[in-house]
Amino acid sequence: MAHLRSRRRLALAVPVVLSLTASLGFLPAAASAAPRTVAAEQTADAPALAYVVNTEVDRRTIASVKRAIAAAGGKVVVTYDRIGVIVVHSANPGFGEEIRAARGVRSAGATRTAPLTAAGTTDEGAADFMSAAEAARTEAASARTPGSEPLEADQWDLRAIGADQAAKINDGSRKVTVAVIDTGVDDTHPDLAPNFSAAQSANCVGGKADTSEGAWRPYTDEDYHGTHVAGEIAAARNGVGVAGVAPGVKVAGIKVSDPDNGLFYPENVVCAFVFAADHGVEITNNSYYVDPWLYNCMDDPDQKAIVDAVNRAQLYAQKKGTLHLASAGNSNHDLASDAIVDDSSPDDSTPVTRTIDPHECFDVPTQLPGIVTVSATGVQNLKSYYSTYGKGVVDVAAPGGDRRYQLPDTPSKDGRILSTMPNGEYAFLQGTSMASPHAAGVAALLKSEHPRATPAQLQALLKAQADNPGCPESYDQDGDGAQDATCEGGSRVNGFYGFGIVDALRAVE
Repeated sequence: MAHLRSRRRLALAVPVVLSLTASLGFLPAAASAAPRTVAAEQTADAPALAYVVNTEVDRRTIASVKRAIAAAGGKVVVTYDRIGVIVVHSANPGFGEEIRAARGVRSAGATRTAPLTAAGTTDEGAADFMSAAEAARTEAASARTPGSEPLEADQWDLRAIGADQAAKINDGSRKVTVAVIDTGVDDTHPDLAPNFSAAQSANCVGGKADTSEGAWRPYTDEDYHGTHVAGEIAAARNGVGVAGVAPGVKVAGIKVSDPDNGLFYPENVVCAFVFAADHGVEITNNSYYVDPWLYNCMDDPDQKAIVDAVNRAQLYAQKKGTLHLASAGNSNHDLASDAIVDDSSPDDSTPVTRTIDPHECFDVPTQLPGIVTVSATGVQNLKSYYSTYGKGVVDVAAPGGDRRYQLPDTPSKDGRILSTMPNGEYAFLQGTSMASPHAAGVAALLKSEHPRATPAQLQALLKAQADNPGCPESYDQDGDGAQDATCEGGSRVNGFYGFGIVDALRAVE
């Protein structure tokens, strides 16, 4: 799974047994973005490339653009009328250039650099599953704390943000749903089944929502990322396995990863944001970046169209009352710097090395306006060695794990995050992929306490309850005498932690 940040490259697992200006987001004022699909517009055979075409939102303009799409050799897959985004397949190599010249088109571009085949994430490293012997040892330790879940002794992350104590006061409302936009969620897991919302779950691969039974589940056991994330947010306190940060809220799964390469293409993410908004989801977690570009540069017509389409969708969801949280990434990049070397894009064909300005080339969705960007910390409340950061970009921090330099005094002595995996298993992973769901869980607790809070108000509350340790005097993690990253800012706001590390106990007190 190439893309769960590095952010896909952001999460390390051990099994047990993306600020833009508002002008980038054209947000219509209409109340619904439900897609209109026409059978005659759908294609049975896979064309060469997929595109997003972004238009004005009046029906006459959309109808005109659709005629232009057909004339240029494109076939409409789905139209999101209310946000003016049309997903198109075309084998015409000149389609992008032709459609950008059409009247009413605001931006348009290919969503991938390789041909379609018969859709990443931000975890750092492979999963480490818990063996039966390890589980037994952890269960024995957990039993010494009354009211603990069987594997909770290994969940240093819950204690780090007071989530274990918060659950005794308010474990979250059943009226709050967090949607995990990811690789799918195994809702049959005994720790997830009690809180899973099938009615708010779907498979958005290809750009159209499939809500048939089980469509939201992972393709294979290797597509475990979304299941792990879901457990961190809302694993039930039911005497089984682990606990989530907000074990009383509901969790949904919206699958956006391509079945062949695991990538998270823009049209899939557009579908996910719109689906979440139209199905009453209060919070989304986004532990990935939109493929195929780690950074999308506004001077490139294809990349600009990707930014535009995804931004329209996420802003539409915000307008409908949905707060989005996203992982900062696992590249140890400073998103407030003037230059970053990206040698990983495009990740669906042959990457090229380029130097980008993160003020003009954006990590999507984490750098989109209104989205809460989350960096990762370890058990010592220090920035995790891999976590991307940046003053004015990172909003809050949360436990994401650190297996190298921050090891806890737990039965496993593992600095990563223990959570749910497909088939009823458990594993350790690390990454900003794991940090974002911890913050999403705290946001869910805040929404439970303040049910009328808007996304902007909820974000302000999330920042207000955070605890900022301030910039460390030194960040020489490997001891070689050189600083591994530079933290800028003060004790109130800085590049490592934003406004601070989230605090579940403060959120409910």
